[in-house]
Amino acid sequence: MTDTPQTERSLVLVKPDGYRRGLTGEVLRRIEAKGYTLVALSVLTPTREQLAAHYAEHEGKPFYQPLLEFMSSGPVTAVVVEGHGCVPGFRSLAGATDPTAAAAGTIRGDLGRDWGEKVQQNIVHGSDSPESAAREIAIWFPDVTP
Repeated sequence: MTDTPQTERSLVLVKPDGYRRGLTGEVLRRIEAKGYTLVALSVLTPTREQLAAHYAEHEGKPFYQPLLEFMSSGPVTAVVVEGHGCVPGFRSLAGATDPTAAAAGTIRGDLGRDWGEKVQQNIVHGSDSPESAAREIAIWFPDVTP
């Protein structure tokens, strides 16, 4: 007997680089083509408070301040995605964090650029666990149940 993945929710962000390059539609197309449902969607420029809460576990690390600067540099598309196993499923769809190392067929592998030290400019963010998803959804969509 095989375990079937649970229906869950995840937060996906199309980061400022992806938004500026007009890739939101392509990212959403791939999410829907994978069979996931878009539960909530918003285009906004994140506040420093939102970003500090979202990236709290990275506070004090060398990349923390540059990451907050980048993520507040322009609009992002924030999306709550739902589906069976969508947390690991979207992370697989997104590809490796470094777009240069990401496999062809993934969002970052197909659409990412080599930004050298600026690896945070990698088009998308996806929650890394159901627990992170619940915390992140509460930050970006306080009226949506995780």
